[in-house]
Amino acid sequence: MRVWDGLSSRGRVSFDSRPSDGPIAYMTENQNITRGLLAALEQQAPVTVFDKTSVEDIQLGPPPDSSLSSLNLSSYPHVMLSSKQRIGARLLVGADGINGPVRTFAGIPTRGYDYDRHGVVATLKLDMPQDEEVETKAYQRFLPDGPIALLALPDGFATLVWTTTPQKAAHLKTLSSENFIASVNAASRLPIVDIEYMSTQPDGQTSELEWRSSINPANELERTGAVPRTIHSVQEGSIASFSIRLRQATTYTADRIALIGDAAHTIHPLAGQGLNMGLADSQALASAIIEAVEHGADVGNELTCLNKYNGEAWMRNNRMLGVVDKLHWLYSMRNPAVVAARGLGLGMVEQFGGLKNWFMRQAGG
Repeated sequence: MRVWDGLSSRGRVSFDSRPSDGPIAYMTENQNITRGLLAALEQQAPVTVFDKTSVEDIQLGPPPDSSLSSLNLSSYPHVMLSSKQRIGARLLVGADGINGPVRTFAGIPTRGYDYDRHGVVATLKLDMPQDEEVETKAYQRFLPDGPIALLALPDGFATLVWTTTPQKAAHLKTLSSENFIASVNAASRLPIVDIEYMSTQPDGQTSELEWRSSINPANELERTGAVPRTIHSVQEGSIASFSIRLRQATTYTADRIALIGDAAHTIHPLAGQGLNMGLADSQALASAIIEAVEHGADVGNELTCLNKYNGEAWMRNNRMLGVVDKLHWLYSMRNPAVVAARGLGLGMVEQFGGLKNWFMRQAGG
């Protein structure tokens, strides 16, 4: 992975794993993960999947009647589905996003704020030589508005994640494919002043890039892999944007409730850790449930099961949220002294192999 500061010529670091260690991380599309999980569920029994069904309401169960044989499910969350089915849950896991109904039902507040930034995403085709159809490097350049990252996919494709202001994000989505591609190519190789000028133009980014590239050639940087390959095309319909925010639920659990993934936290995408954090949540919750079952405990009880998950996951995620938040603000500053300090810091990371290896282990989970 190549990371560099758009305002500092010294602020550049390369994360390269040793051949014996294998890749630092992998990129895979969400639909592939979902397909694999569904295939694994089909091998488990008894598991029921309610497809094309939404949650209409969540309430506590009704009070028990006078019959001695009736079960007291009044403390159990009951989920009402759009299919008119009702499910009583000993443990209800909310994996339904930061504004999902499970957290709302549990009354768990969140803390955080919006960054006033949007993430522009797209699937891009790289300009690869015919005899070289594999790109294994990831690139991230820190610009004052936010980082632009290109993450390698198979067959010469890459995923774009470009953090910028809401106004610039909206402008990028209005551009033609050719001008959008020119803007992405400019953002990964031209000086900041050129990038900012091009972002103010309603049209003509392609000709602007051609002229400005003749003054600031990046051929040598491309040859050595210091900057990503030029973008050849953008996949139709893949350009989109999303609001970037920081959120952390004050707790991940309540009685018979557990939150995981974006239902519990949202993070700035600059470190690419959102999905990894959600997967780690799932692993920690599964571990707590297994331990409770093995000891005959109630899996929905906070004291006997859920506190273990909350204690492990909440603090770990809070540390990651704090580090990424500070990186966002650090790289948003244009003060020359701060820029110089950033460059010195990245230079030190580049020089010390042990520190680089620690960062790579964190990125790889």
